[in-house]
Amino acid sequence: MKTYTYDCIVIGTGAAGYNAACRLKELGVDVAIVTEGVNCGTSRNTGSDKQTYYKLGLSGDSPDSVRKMAGNLFDGGCVDGDNALCEADLSARCFLNLCELGVPFPHNRYGEYIGYKTDHDPYERATSAGPLTSKFMTEALESKAQALNIKIFDGYTAVKLLKHNDKICGLLCQSQGETVAFRCRDIIMATGGPAGIYADSVYPECHHGSTGLAIDAGAKLQNLALWQYGLASTKPRWNVSGTYMQVLPRFVSVDKNGTEYDFLWDYFDDKYHGLSLVFLKGYQWPFDPKKAEKGSSQIDMLVYRECVEKGRRVYLDFTKNPFPIDFNKLSNEAFEYLNKAGATFGTPIERLKKMNAPAIELYKSKGVDLCTEYLPIALCAQHNNGGIAVDMWWQTSIKGLFAAGECAGTHGIARPGGSALNAGQVGSLRAAQYISEHPNELVDEKIFSELLDKVEITFSDGADERISSAQRRMSDNAAAVRDLEKIKSTLKITLDELKMATDLRLREVLLTQGAVLTAMADPNTDPKKVQEVTFTENGFEVTERSVRPIPSDDAFFENVWRTFRENKNIF
Repeated sequence: MKTYTYDCIVIGTGAAGYNAACRLKELGVDVAIVTEGVNCGTSRNTGSDKQTYYKLGLSGDSPDSVRKMAGNLFDGGCVDGDNALCEADLSARCFLNLCELGVPFPHNRYGEYIGYKTDHDPYERATSAGPLTSKFMTEALESKAQALNIKIFDGYTAVKLLKHNDKICGLLCQSQGETVAFRCRDIIMATGGPAGIYADSVYPECHHGSTGLAIDAGAKLQNLALWQYGLASTKPRWNVSGTYMQVLPRFVSVDKNGTEYDFLWDYFDDKYHGLSLVFLKGYQWPFDPKKAEKGSSQIDMLVYRECVEKGRRVYLDFTKNPFPIDFNKLSNEAFEYLNKAGATFGTPIERLKKMNAPAIELYKSKGVDLCTEYLPIALCAQHNNGGIAVDMWWQTSIKGLFAAGECAGTHGIARPGGSALNAGQVGSLRAAQYISEHPNELVDEKIFSELLDKVEITFSDGADERISSAQRRMSDNAAAVRDLEKIKSTLKITLDELKMATDLRLREVLLTQGAVLTAMADPNTDPKKVQEVTFTENGFEVTERSVRPIPSDDAFFENVWRTFRENKNIF
């Protein structure tokens, strides 16, 4: 078996992966990147109406501080305080690094990086470079990686993490039908969320996720039941947030016979109340159980009912109004917004042209003309707020294995919008810092060769069909709308199939689904607790622990300076 040796391997070529590799290289670590495809992944291939980056306030007279930001992240629930503090402390450093690399975040003529308020955000910390912010980040970091001459193994799918004495010692990849080994001291997983477990998904089709690798290796997972779902187009996969909802499109479902239904109005006695909730979906895009009974998430529930319970296809129609609209009868919030935008006229597509013409061009670039075509939508999985459990240096429960970006479970219940992009940059920096100062041991070549002799990699025919079936089962029974008995029965089916699965890809999907379903079947209802799931030889085990509090370290300058000189405060 062909074998390469490096100090550290980074898995993934998204914004977190490239940043991890660049930081390592600058710190003198011999690093390489492996990726299933350089142009794959969520960072490069997804976005929304305004893709947000959350950071410390850097403009105006807002009385912000890193401790306030850490407190806001921590108060989201099920969040460890040391991770929250790190994400707050390093947000400015990581944000300004991206600015220096050329990501076009807007500033005024005095140089202030102006912010706006996002979800769960009291201080207008959010900023954006437009609907493709994470793509710009990825491209800028990719250019830096190329300038640093970092080796990228493109077309190498990671299939197994290798351990010796409970420590990471290497990685197996598949490339063009050949198995290739990497012997290394440390690994940083920057593989994004577990995108491949749902059928109704806004993750890019080229992104599958590799959380199953960590599960199979025995790493602890945390908060896996905490997901973000929302309305998204399915062909192409894209969030229909922001202006797409604010222009008040028509929702239509189509049954197997081709009959169309304006289904929303079967459920609202006051059509203008329902239409105002559609408007609010622009702001309140993620599904929220608190808004499911009387708020804007009623729209999500009704789309789910049409798709899953009635077996219909649901579309947005921008060519016609849902009914003749008297804009003055909308809620005050909806009317005032549309009135200020000069968009109290015409059809949804005409309002969209007025308010956000690039939103039309974005879909046209993906082969859909909103001026003439229906847009297929569903209630989709968008982001996992849980993931692989990590410490304050983003090291997992396995020594030498780190996780950064969405695959790391640092977000909790109610994260501020855009905090995921910041967390990916901070986590990858923290991991690189620790690895540079405390490298894991490099396993002996002979021992590594003996480990390789024991590994079997199996792919089998028919796996794609079984994966699709498992994904459909997950979306129907364990997504935004959950019934405990259905979850338990789905878990049993999944575990039974896992016992029989030999194909590596199918096994990874079922492993990840099994971990998520296990978490859902034993829900944690306490925001001061973290639920952990571990895969053992006896199956999945669930435990619970208290969140780690926000640290209150000595902030006296002379003391910090002394310890910084001693060990850079990396311990």
